[in-house]
Amino acid sequence: MDDITRESMEFDIVIVGAGPAGLSAAIKIRQLAIENNLNDLSVCVVEKGSEVGAHILSGAVLEPRAMNELFPDWKEQGAPLNVPVTEDKTFFLLSDEKSQEAPHWMVPKTMHNEGNYVISLGNVVRWLGTKAEELEVSIFPGFAASEILYHADGTVKG
Repeated sequence: MDDITRESMEFDIVIVGAGPAGLSAAIKIRQLAIENNLNDLSVCVVEKGSEVGAHILSGAVLEPRAMNELFPDWKEQGAPLNVPVTEDKTFFLLSDEKSQEAPHWMVPKTMHNEGNYVISLGNVVRWLGTKAEELEVSIFPGFAASEILYHADGTVKG
């Protein structure tokens, strides 16, 4: 069997998936590296989609605590959190045709959405991608990670 010659690049940290968690992790790592004068710590994100956000299609209600921690000035930076939740209603579905609204006090606090935002998760992910690139995170869309390659000593090779 012939050995396959593969092009390679070395990174200190590789994150698989450019979704909200992967991009947030890459951003936080680079922020910490810069704060601690480790400016040459390299971070890479590989994404199976053709572009960042390509397969993130849903809308969501976002509680902005993590965004506040990553970017305290996210509003000034233009984060796509533009629609604050203005009202919450919870209903008990009693049949195919009948429902009953639950009193607000009966709904657990974790289901209250005051201070949250209705978002397009795809738009938020694309915005996080631009912020990650500003922090010198290398993002490679169109690369599906299919396996981990190891050196003989058990360390990760690629």
